[in-house]
Amino acid sequence: MVLEIAVAFAPVLLFLLVLILFDSFKLVSWRSLGFAILYGAAAALAAMLINSNLIDWTGLTLREFSRFIAPFSEEVIKFLFIIYLIQSSRTGFLVDAAIYGVAVGTGFAIIENIYYMSSLSDAALTTWFVRGFGTALMHSGVVATGAILCKDLADRKSWPVLPTFLSGLATSILLHLLYNQFLLPPLTLTLIILVTLPPIVYGVYKISENQTRNWLDSGLEHETELLRTLKAGNISDTPVGRYLQTVQESFPGILMADIIGYLRTYLELSIKAKGWIVMKESGVSVPLDNETKAQFRELKFLEKSIGTTGKLALQPLLKMKTRELWQLYKMQEDYNLRAGS
Repeated sequence: MVLEIAVAFAPVLLFLLVLILFDSFKLVSWRSLGFAILYGAAAALAAMLINSNLIDWTGLTLREFSRFIAPFSEEVIKFLFIIYLIQSSRTGFLVDAAIYGVAVGTGFAIIENIYYMSSLSDAALTTWFVRGFGTALMHSGVVATGAILCKDLADRKSWPVLPTFLSGLATSILLHLLYNQFLLPPLTLTLIILVTLPPIVYGVYKISENQTRNWLDSGLEHETELLRTLKAGNISDTPVGRYLQTVQESFPGILMADIIGYLRTYLELSIKAKGWIVMKESGVSVPLDNETKAQFRELKFLEKSIGTTGKLALQPLLKMKTRELWQLYKMQEDYNLRAGS
C-alpha cells in the first residue's frame, strides 16, 4: 500500500519540486504556490461533479466520455486560474507560468488519484505507475504548456486578449484529448511523457532565465537614466521634458504635478524591484523597508488621482507592460508576507 501511494503521488510532487528548484530567481512565493495547488484540488472536485452530470445528460459510456468530453470540461476549469494569474499580472516570466500550471495540475492529479485509490482498491501496481508517472504528469504538463504559450503571447502583445487565452486553453485541451485517445498502450504513453516532459521544462527554464537577465539589464538602464533626468531639475531641453510639455497642455497644473510625482515614484519603486529580484537570485533576504511601503501607498494614491488618462499619458515613458506591473506586485507581496500584514 505504501509503495502504491508513493508511485501514485510522488512523481507529480517531485516534478513540481524540481521545477521550483530549477528557478534560480524563486519569484513564485510558497503562499501563491499553495493557492495554485488548492485551486487544482478544488478544480478536480468541481470536474467530478460536472462530469457526473454530463455523463447522465449525454448518455455516453465512461470510456467515450473520457475520450471526447472530459478533456474539455477539465481543462476549462483548470485553466481559469491561469487566465486570472496572467490577466492580473501575477506572472512575470515563462517559468512562473510553468510552475503555476504544474501546481494546478498537481492539485488536480492528487484529488483524482485519491478518488481512484478509494474506488480501485484491488488495482495492480502497474495501474498506479501509469496514473502516477503518466496521467498525473499529463495533468501538470498540459496546463503548464498552455500557460507557457499564453504567457508568451501576452508578453509579445501580438494577439488580442481573447485569442491569447483561447490559444493556451486550446493547446491544453488538444494535448489532453490526444492522451485520452489511448492510441498507444498506457505504459508506452507513460514512458513517452517521462522522456519528453523534462527536456521541454528545462528548455522553458533556460529561455525564461535569459529573458529575466535581458529584461533586468535593459530595464535598469532605461529607468535609471529617466530618473536621473527627472532629478536633475532642468529637463526642459531633454526629450523627456519636451514630451511632458506636450502632456501638460492637456492637464491642469495640479493634476500635472501628480502625474510627474507618479512618474518619479514609479521609477524609484521599479528600480528597487529589479534590485530585489537580483538579490532574490543571490539568496539575500531584503529587510522590510518602511520607506518603500510608504512609496507604495503614495503610488496608489497618485494612481487614483491621475486616473486612467494620466497613466496612458505616461505610457510612452514608463512602458508599463505586464512584466513591469508584475515586479511591483511581487515585491509588495514579499514585503507584506515577511511583515505579517
